[in-house]
Amino acid sequence: MLYVSDLRRLRFFLAVARERSFTRAAEQLHIAQPALSRHIRRLEQELGVRLLDRTTQYVEPTEAGRLLMERGAALCEEADRLWRDLRGFAGGERGTLTLGYSAGISYETAPVLLGALAERHPGVTVDTRLMPTTDIVTGVADGSLDAGLVRCPPPVPDLVRTLLRLEPQGVLMHAGHRLADRPAVDAAELAAETVLLHAREANPGHYDAITGILDRAGISPRLILRQLSFDAAHTPVVNGKAVSLVGQSSAASLPPQLVWRPLTPTATIEIHLLTRGNATTPTVTRLLRTASATARTHGWLHPAAVTAD
Repeated sequence: MLYVSDLRRLRFFLAVARERSFTRAAEQLHIAQPALSRHIRRLEQELGVRLLDRTTQYVEPTEAGRLLMERGAALCEEADRLWRDLRGFAGGERGTLTLGYSAGISYETAPVLLGALAERHPGVTVDTRLMPTTDIVTGVADGSLDAGLVRCPPPVPDLVRTLLRLEPQGVLMHAGHRLADRPAVDAAELAAETVLLHAREANPGHYDAITGILDRAGISPRLILRQLSFDAAHTPVVNGKAVSLVGQSSAASLPPQLVWRPLTPTATIEIHLLTRGNATTPTVTRLLRTASATARTHGWLHPAAVTAD
């Protein structure tokens, strides 16, 4: 069995064998020559074999010593790699991170953040899970998730909400809709429309934020609730039965029949990174730092006025 002390003595032996000199090896290792000699004798005693032939003029590896030189160097290199990898876990440079995010965040926010994390910390493996908002909040709280990306999360004891993005909202509608030719849409113009929403129990904070936009515009349009938790085709909107208020990021992957127009004045929805305050791991710390840098790079916390493509 190989112990850490054996590795240290192996490194001492390799230095002496390479230099063919105890004096030069001791200088290289910054160790006293008598102490170096004791370590080599101890290694030979433990192995039960002479490793070096010594005279007053030279030091030469024996046959056993040459074998140890050949295979011992590779062993030390592998040990060095192992120690570096293990230290990487302690510093968050390596490890696995379990991240949950909701469908609305999968268009842009999550991919951009995950791309930045992969670039900055390639040793971190991310296990991503597309989940309903309520399950994400529960998962972060019970520890089955390390972190979650959530729109308008509720305040939960022991959970930390880090604001990542203020995403501009706009109107999603059929390309033939009466407002589709506008460069932007005033929310007050939706008074006579039917607005498609997720049920409040799916994400109370997001539901309240969207209805708050309508309330501030002084309107009470008819609301209908989505029948599916995730409908990438936006079926009721494609069929012309409703319009929807969605984030700017969704505009890049719309069916050809739909258009997105920003609201004016600009209205935003908060996207938070949710973590456990009392259980921050090194990998979570790396994620938080990457999230902060990504938000700055993309101007996510300072949305300018947006225009439709």
